Amino acid sequence: MLGDADFQYLRNFVLEHCGIALGEHKHQLVQGRLLRRLRALGLSNFTSYCELLRRDPYSELGELASAISTNVTAFFREVHHYDLLVDELLPRWLHEKRREGDRLRIWSAGCSTGEEPYALAMVLAEAIEQSGSKLDAKILATDLSPQALETARKGVYPLERLAGISAERCRRWMLRGEGEYDGLACVHPRLRELVTIEPLNLLHPWPMRGPFDAIFCRNVVIYFDQPTKQRLFRRYAELLPTGGYLFLGHSESLHGVNDEFELIGRTVHRKIGG
Repeated sequence: MLGDADFQYLRNFVLEHCGIALGEHKHQLVQGRLLRRLRALGLSNFTSYCELLRRDPYSELGELASAISTNVTAFFREVHHYDLLVDELLPRWLHEKRREGDRLRIWSAGCSTGEEPYALAMVLAEAIEQSGSKLDAKILATDLSPQALETARKGVYPLERLAGISAERCRRWMLRGEGEYDGLACVHPRLRELVTIEPLNLLHPWPMRGPFDAIFCRNVVIYFDQPTKQRLFRRYAELLPTGGYLFLGHSESLHGVNDEFELIGRTVHRKIGG
């Protein structure tokens, strides 16, 4: 059983290292989800698990964050974001970025198992082909969860996970498995070329300096407390040029959190000039 003292330690640890605020009512949820980690690590009780975190907090951080958060993602989730990219943003960027040395950079922050960055790569690859551009274009995909990143790097998904992809795009961008891989599909090598997948804790220092043309941080900050949200959005603003775009999840908002962006559509924000 997860005792009160260990639960309080876990609450404080997760808030400090992950920015996730766990309410008192999460006691049973945390206990249930972490029991699997205890079994995997060969630990007999939660006190031993807390001791592990005290000794070496970073070795277990990704596994802990993955266990207590819900990674819900899908190809082309919140399709209006992709419509904006296809209809307006990508054609404009590819037209404007024609000088030698120009780059196009999109960041999928909290990429989970990879459906979001690979969906972005599909529309990006299609826009590049249509324009005939040879622009240096890349998508950075980051997450804290080791299991999620492993899935994203493999780029292999059960066929039922492809429901959000149109039939035409499935034929073009997903390679169906045969034999022992029947029922699975792998992303096209062209998508892998466009996507770089790296581990990253959003609360820690970031190695990249930007600028990014757009940042997707969807259904991530719902777990964060207000001060963590404020710090995170300030840091996003630093990596976006004036006019850069920030995409949030359907239940997330910048209202009362950050005034460096203007809302221009459903959970789409544009950085205001200073």
